[in-house]
Amino acid sequence: MRETPSCDPGRPGADKAIPDATDIPPLYHPYYCEENVWHLCQAPRFEGWDRRVLFISNTAGCCALWNQKAAEQPGQAIVWDYHVVLLACPAEQPGAWQVWDPDSTLGSPRPLCDYLQWTFGLGTFAEQVPEQFRPRFRLLEAEQYLDHFSSDRSHMLDADGEYLKPPPPWDPISRTVPSNLSRFCDLETPFLGQVLGLSELARI
Repeated sequence: MRETPSCDPGRPGADKAIPDATDIPPLYHPYYCEENVWHLCQAPRFEGWDRRVLFISNTAGCCALWNQKAAEQPGQAIVWDYHVVLLACPAEQPGAWQVWDPDSTLGSPRPLCDYLQWTFGLGTFAEQVPEQFRPRFRLLEAEQYLDHFSSDRSHMLDADGEYLKPPPPWDPISRTVPSNLSRFCDLETPFLGQVLGLSELARI
């Protein structure tokens, strides 16, 4: 994922205390959220859990998220071209979705509605965010993601073939199929999973 230049669209929950980050997964590298989540899906802690992968983006590729570690200042939004997180739900608690976002200052896990409120704002605040910064989502089964995702990291190269951000120390998640990250991020073209708006996601 790459930061997109933007103005600051505002702050959700700016006057409230932010919990400390916790439980960062062992395989983590900043700016490569799609690979972090691919590995996180396979963590033993989630054995028997319902797991979904959530791609966050929009048509313009400039989606505002708050409480991200890469933000220039606390309380300031950062605008990503896309972001990826894991949703997980214990088998004994159907519908109790938790969000695992290693790039968030909120800590992991966070209840879904709590994460959405602190990261995007809900209700009146969400409606005040300029249209070009509002999120949309692709939600898919974790097994689909593990089986189909492929990336050669070419999206992180500049015109001279140099990495915009240092790559992870592990090998790329590359398969016999071409790199397909852009297909997961493209919310206009039918692909795996379902595409949802913010209010729809809050109700799953």
